[in-house]
Amino acid sequence: MFYRFTCYSILTLVNILFTFGIPVFGQQHPNVIVILSDDGGYDDFGCYGGKEVYTPNIDALAQNGVRFQSAYASASVCAPSRAGLLSGRYQQRFGFEHNISKRPTAGVAPEDIGMDTQVATIADFMKYNGYKTVAIGKWHQGDGPQFNPLKRGFDHFYGFIGGDRPYFPIQGAVKPAQLLYDDQRVVPEDSIRYLTETLTNKAISYVHQYRSQPFFMYLAFNAVHTPVEAPLKTIEKYKNVADPLRRAYLAMLDNMDENIGRLVNHLKQEGLYENTLIIFMNDNGAATNNGADNGQLRGLKGSKWEGGIRVPLIMQWPAKLPKGITSDAMVSGMDILPTSIDAIKGKKIPEQQIDGISLLSSYKDVKNGHDYLFWRRGIARAVRHKEWKLIVVKDDPILLFNLKDDLREQHNLATKYPERVKEMLHKLTEWEKGLENPKWLSSVLDNDQNQLMKHRMDVVGRAAERQYP
Repeated sequence: MFYRFTCYSILTLVNILFTFGIPVFGQQHPNVIVILSDDGGYDDFGCYGGKEVYTPNIDALAQNGVRFQSAYASASVCAPSRAGLLSGRYQQRFGFEHNISKRPTAGVAPEDIGMDTQVATIADFMKYNGYKTVAIGKWHQGDGPQFNPLKRGFDHFYGFIGGDRPYFPIQGAVKPAQLLYDDQRVVPEDSIRYLTETLTNKAISYVHQYRSQPFFMYLAFNAVHTPVEAPLKTIEKYKNVADPLRRAYLAMLDNMDENIGRLVNHLKQEGLYENTLIIFMNDNGAATNNGADNGQLRGLKGSKWEGGIRVPLIMQWPAKLPKGITSDAMVSGMDILPTSIDAIKGKKIPEQQIDGISLLSSYKDVKNGHDYLFWRRGIARAVRHKEWKLIVVKDDPILLFNLKDDLREQHNLATKYPERVKEMLHKLTEWEKGLENPKWLSSVLDNDQNQLMKHRMDVVGRAAERQYP
């Protein structure tokens, strides 16, 4: 009798503790939060050398975890980069080569433009392993109902379907792709304050809601993508910056950092901080039109220069990872999916190809990173192997750089090392054999001409680079 009473009492106590979000015997499975910023400049984050903006919360993630110095997006523009992150594979394998457009290629219906529904997402994988899954912010993986996050493995979606939207409430009619959704319900515009803060508020509410069970969260800020709109209180902090575009951009980045800090503080309040893996990444290089800065890196968003594809990537997991580590391993946004599965010791969905590798292993040694990484968008292709980087754009001269000696990509070594060029071209060709043809074309009608121009050695300096979006 005493035994039965004691067991009943313990079970009752456990249920009460779970109800109030109090961990019982320590949480066994980690939470995973992926935070994505949009179009940020490589040199604008403090831990990557930024001096002009205040990013203490992002910097703290690096100080308390691992900062990757050779991290890459799988594409130099928003939508395909996100498709690579969400699928854990090269997005060209399923025809997702360009930003979402209304220009289908032969045999593709306009309504089928979006991330292939036969491809499992990171949310599908996490849900397969018993996790609650939440998507917040920018989606940009197709406008049709079949591409909605709620159909792609996420239990909840609070965000907008398209690639951009204003940060303040929209006056008048709202474009369908810019509507803010709370699952199936359209959020009234007058309830939005400043979008970065509104998205963070919702992220915090989901952390509280699922504090007693393991969850996966994909928090894809649209900051610092255009339109460049910042809260007045934050702009005031940068009143000494002469360029008004740059001033507003810095204020937007500052505000995003502040909101990341709010989310991290809430994890601490809920007792979830130690056992939550946080991965922060920027989706591609600095845009041509938002005031962002790539520092010493050549090129901008849309290019195969380092400034188009090299991105900040940080991971923090206090319970498992050391602090203050800097890794030179070559890694990719595609690695976030296998990293998440590795962290939870989960199972992979059968017959779903993964090109990524776990960051939990690769950070320890450069040899554990990728040996080769590849890029293709239209007529522009690239491959990196160890310190070598090759860029090929149609019939333009082939470009070869030694990034160890020439991170700024100033010296073309293609004629000096023909065997190296031959070997890397062969690897690139072999990789392309496993790709599908693009299912749609770029919405930029002169995209091929832009690609030709932006990769020429004589297009030098930010003013020249910004001419070719």
